[in-house]
Amino acid sequence: MTITKKLEKKINKEYKTGNVKSAIELCQIGLQDDPTNADLHVRLGDLYLAWHLDIHNSCQYIDEAITEYQRALESYIDSAELYFKIGQAQFFKGDLDKAINYLDMSVSKNPKLSKAYYLLAETYTKRARFLEASMNAKNAVKTAPFRNSCAHFLLSELYRISSLRNFKNYFMSKFEFVLSVLTLPFDKIAVGNVIRTLSYLQFFPVLIKGFYEVKTRGLSRAIETYASAIEKAPGFVPLYCLLGDVYRNLGQFDDAVTEYKMAIWLDSLNIPAYRSLCLAYEEQGDYDSAIEVYEKLIKIMPNMPDVHSNLANILYVKGDIENAISHFQTAVTLNPKKQWTSIINQTLGFVYQEGKQDLNAAISSYQSAYLLTPNDIDIYINLGSAFYDKEDIDNALTVYRNALNLEPENAQIHCNLGFLFWGKGDIDEALKEYELAIRYKHDYDIAYNNMGVIYLDDLGRVKQAIDLFKKSVEYNPNYALAHFNLARAIAITGDKIEAAKLYQIAQDINKVTNEIDPQEILDKINSLFN
Repeated sequence: MTITKKLEKKINKEYKTGNVKSAIELCQIGLQDDPTNADLHVRLGDLYLAWHLDIHNSCQYIDEAITEYQRALESYIDSAELYFKIGQAQFFKGDLDKAINYLDMSVSKNPKLSKAYYLLAETYTKRARFLEASMNAKNAVKTAPFRNSCAHFLLSELYRISSLRNFKNYFMSKFEFVLSVLTLPFDKIAVGNVIRTLSYLQFFPVLIKGFYEVKTRGLSRAIETYASAIEKAPGFVPLYCLLGDVYRNLGQFDDAVTEYKMAIWLDSLNIPAYRSLCLAYEEQGDYDSAIEVYEKLIKIMPNMPDVHSNLANILYVKGDIENAISHFQTAVTLNPKKQWTSIINQTLGFVYQEGKQDLNAAISSYQSAYLLTPNDIDIYINLGSAFYDKEDIDNALTVYRNALNLEPENAQIHCNLGFLFWGKGDIDEALKEYELAIRYKHDYDIAYNNMGVIYLDDLGRVKQAIDLFKKSVEYNPNYALAHFNLARAIAITGDKIEAAKLYQIAQDINKVTNEIDPQEILDKINSLFN
């Protein structure tokens, strides 16, 4: 059954003048008189969807749109257009799996429905399933070659993603972009997108004003600016994210969370809002909520490497080592950038080394990082540490010596070499390395402390040891072990009172730093007066 011309005219008049609510009410009145009128249900669904997408509207009407389309489908069971409309509504709702199902049904009913192929391509892109996205974008172009600017632009972006490894894809990206521009006037969807984007320019002064206020630290004024803009356009999602960022900068995390959640409520596929919400939870120390949001984000876009990495970091902090490793490994397999992947491999190596005490896996991860960025000095430091923990001193020495070929004046490498030679009993070489460490970093507290221990325990030169320990605590007053060792040396000179004071300082600092077994300090204090 069709809509009467008189009713249709009234509905269109209200809609064109911006009175969407009145148009909806007219449809509802019409359905009261004719509740099985499928065309009225479709029209009402369209109006709900339009109202849902209106940035000046603060309410959600996507479920109402879906309900109306489904009621119409009871009458038009083979309508490709209705399946497309439901798929489109599910897309805006954020239920991408259902969107794919309905859009697949749409093209099965009408293999030439170009807009269904295009929306499938967009949906698969959101899922980071780029091969399926590309195939459907090409089908959209094939079925409507001269009025598919959107599909050409999407293909341009998909080619650009893969152009890092392929010059042909780089060329195709530029070619598809040119086609998207040339076909723009013939694509209603693309023209609508351009008009919608241009309408956002009305908020440009607000964004500039808010940005200026944030940069000049007028955060409270920025809040007023963004809140006022939201009152005028409650459906303009970026405003909520900006307001949330201001609240986060002020440390008002609960308010920030509210704004980010509002942005997600309005746009369930708003990836920046999810990311910011996770950061707000992390900064608040609410790791369980952060994990929950990261997991939701991964369901939406499972192939974002940084999200897996961020989730893995939180899981590690929470003590969930196995799941942390799993997400780090996923991040490594997904990311094509060498520098970033190398850092994640190093982090994974640290987790294996410290969290699981799996030194072979740690060494393998560090070596994978080395293959990606062989000039990264941190890799040598970490790899040498793993070999040392494995008691493979020779390999640790080799790694550190190779590192000196890159940075011969790296104080940390010389200090680590000193520690290895000391462990091998080669005191002379150890002292040479510690002296080089101090030459290249004059305030290197660890090098001073370790040299002091050699002079005290291995060479019996108490005065030199005291001088070195004093240098160590001078450069790092919160170094409990240096205070402890200075107390040991002072005790040998017979000044038990001064030694006791130093042991007490070491004990106080150690409560925070946990460098020494507390019982060992107590035993030393007690032995002074026994």
